Amino acid sequence: MTVSPGAAQSELVGRHGDGWRARIAAPPERGRANHALIGLLAAALEVPLGSLRVVAGQSGRRKLVEVEGLDLAEIERRLERGISS
Repeated sequence: MTVSPGAAQSELVGRHGDGWRARIAAPPERGRANHALIGLLAAALEVPLGSLRVVAGQSGRRKLVEVEGLDLAEIERRLERGISS
């Protein structure tokens, strides 16, 4: 997942290489952007906040997010559905 913090609004943008791209309204301070990303993904994937966590890239734009309870195909399907138009 590639994240651009400090955006006008939080939204999924779409595919970016082999991952996904998101714009996050929160600033990249004290984990705010990571927390907002988890909230955005939880809503798009329709899973509880506790089933997601950033496992790599906590302080960078490129992040690896772990999702419990869904396989990759279902994650992709739900993210496609959640892309902003």
